[in-house]
Amino acid sequence: MILSGYPEGFRMPAEFEPHEATVIIFPERAGSWGRDPLPAQKAFAQVIAEAAKDERVFVIVNDRSRGAAASLLKGSDNITLIDIESDDAWARDIAPTFVKKDGIVRGIDWRFNAWGGEVDGLYVNWERDNALASELCGLLGYDCFDAQHFTLEGGSVHSDGEGTLMVTESCLLSKGRNPDMTKEQIERELCRYLGGEKVLWLPRGIYNDETNEHVDNVAAFLRPGEVVLAWTDSPVNRQYPLSKACLDYLESVTDARGRKLKIRKLPIPDITVRVTEEELARYEFEEGEDVREVGEQLAASYVNFYFTNGAVLLPQFGGENKLSDMQALMLMQAWCPDRRVVPIDAREIILGGGNIHCITQQIPKGAV
Repeated sequence: MILSGYPEGFRMPAEFEPHEATVIIFPERAGSWGRDPLPAQKAFAQVIAEAAKDERVFVIVNDRSRGAAASLLKGSDNITLIDIESDDAWARDIAPTFVKKDGIVRGIDWRFNAWGGEVDGLYVNWERDNALASELCGLLGYDCFDAQHFTLEGGSVHSDGEGTLMVTESCLLSKGRNPDMTKEQIERELCRYLGGEKVLWLPRGIYNDETNEHVDNVAAFLRPGEVVLAWTDSPVNRQYPLSKACLDYLESVTDARGRKLKIRKLPIPDITVRVTEEELARYEFEEGEDVREVGEQLAASYVNFYFTNGAVLLPQFGGENKLSDMQALMLMQAWCPDRRVVPIDAREIILGGGNIHCITQQIPKGAV
């Protein structure tokens, strides 16, 4: 059922709270995953297989991707294929954001405009992506709040589950989202829909992040009162002033419960991850969509991980960044001792523009 009004008394649970399931869209769009999407599909399949060890996974497919998904995703009763048309595969941004009250779980259907619409959107056709949230809720049996007046992507907001929301100014205040709304009005809408009591506005995100710097690539809650921040110690790195601005801000604020935040610095890859000539030759871009170039810097960050019920699925970039990968793995294992930390080769995912967190969306566990 599509619901009007605000979800009174509901809250957005933290990602590290118990899940009912994870939603993932199987990739096939040539402008993101190349004319042959199989390498990306294998990377997605690994994410799906690991998530399925802990919870149900709903994999959204279409006529073009169903065969590959059925072939690659064998052997787990926790994986269910669902047929819904979409324009691309960014479940974090186009699937519903789920909220919860007294064990009742409902979805929120934000307006999606491909990260900026006619101002700086990344592709010209996004109608199917914008329709997916309400359609998925209907198929899975969740009531859904209509928030189509408000442009927002799931990757642009984090919740600690206790009233604190975290966003970036660079994204939510961008001209392609809600240009007729003030910062205060945007904050009020976030709190009304997500049960927020306080919004932390990080100034920036990851350098060259084409989503206008989503928060989920630069910072995340490890638990209430504890934030992991993408970091570099090198003042000459283009990321340094962005991360330093976020660090200064986080050190100056408290959360909704009045706690000073414990900040964990998670270094970005030592070697900048860039598009190679061979990789560029695989793309097939449509007219009007954002294109890539040889040597283009990709917004690689280990903060773009995903919590399942029992694990942390952590991006790895390989090649010259093997030592960086190992360092990130060791740090996350130390910070999340109650979960297994699973390294996943995410090179093929980031070539599409995002990473593990960007392709996943959690459904929180409701009443038994």
